[in-house]
Amino acid sequence: MTALPDWMSPPRPEGWFADDLDRLPEAPRHTELIDGALVFMMSPQRWWHGRLVAFLAVALAEQAPEGLHVGPEMTIRLDDRNRPEPDIVVTTASYNRDRTWFAPEEVLLAIEIVSPESAHRDRTVKLRKYAEAGIPHYWCIEDEGGDPVVHVYELDEPTKAYAPAGIFRHGLQRPVPFKVDIDLDRLVPGRGR
Repeated sequence: MTALPDWMSPPRPEGWFADDLDRLPEAPRHTELIDGALVFMMSPQRWWHGRLVAFLAVALAEQAPEGLHVGPEMTIRLDDRNRPEPDIVVTTASYNRDRTWFAPEEVLLAIEIVSPESAHRDRTVKLRKYAEAGIPHYWCIEDEGGDPVVHVYELDEPTKAYAPAGIFRHGLQRPVPFKVDIDLDRLVPGRGR
């Protein structure tokens, strides 16, 4: 068995903290911190997933009102021990090229596109953590025979839990976090109607 590289050893006995991610240049590109543990995206990304991230981000950016920004693959610093990386974020934060994370109060919508290796985290762990952090909207997108299916959640403020707000196939129309109208079939090749 090969020894682990030095950068994989936690810098202190109590493990990793959110700020440590900015000091790990050797870590794989998509590294998250969940409950103080590093989570690496080691599986090759499927073309379906990558295309969906790119095309959905563009569709949202084209419809976002002034003052909102859409970006892929930026972490959210939920607390000292959690910095997950959604596939897409809609944020109120001003653009800063050196920025590496958003605060939860700057995020209006977090979107995860479910992959086999991230399914449990996306469907349960992140669903709970984003809600507890006060992020108002969460979309979890599943692959249903090649078609994107969007499970939409809205935050119930008193309970700090998400309530299901709909499951969308073929088209997605929502009034929040801003007026959204997306032809889901056009996001994936061969699915346009």
